[in-house]
Amino acid sequence: MGSHWLLNAVRFHVRVVDRVSDFIGLIAMYLIFAMVAILLLDAVTRNVIEIPLHWCIEAAQFTLAAYYFMGGAMTLKNNDHVRMDLFYEGLSAKGKAKLDLVTITCLIFYLAVLLIGSMSSLEYAIDTNETRFSMWNPSMIPIKALMVGCIVLMLLQSVSLIFKHVATIWEFELK
Repeated sequence: MGSHWLLNAVRFHVRVVDRVSDFIGLIAMYLIFAMVAILLLDAVTRNVIEIPLHWCIEAAQFTLAAYYFMGGAMTLKNNDHVRMDLFYEGLSAKGKAKLDLVTITCLIFYLAVLLIGSMSSLEYAIDTNETRFSMWNPSMIPIKALMVGCIVLMLLQSVSLIFKHVATIWEFELK
């Protein structure tokens, strides 16, 4: 009875986190179009009508940062990250799952340290009402809050991957 409840909780976690990662990743995909539009607007206003819009480059930088943050969890979920395949490709499915568990443990440590730093940075931004030192002078709070949220999602996706790899090793289905 107890293990059945736990397995259902694990399945629920995997389903929900995978869907949220896909949704956020899809939004990230469309951010590239927004960034291209911003850069095109900058090029046209600066070179054709000679009225530079000073906010365009920073807006494009923020959009690119959001793209990277938001795409991380989906990249993990879809196994699209960079990996050295020197030994990995020769392993069995269980061997790959065991090696992935080791690397995910390192990733979780890295993400936890990153989360602590990003939370501290967000807290500072909120306390000081931090802005960029530029002509546009945008608030740093939204991008830092997005960074914290996306790191949390990557941690949740990492836990989901742990569940999937353990299921592979123990040969049971999570779907």
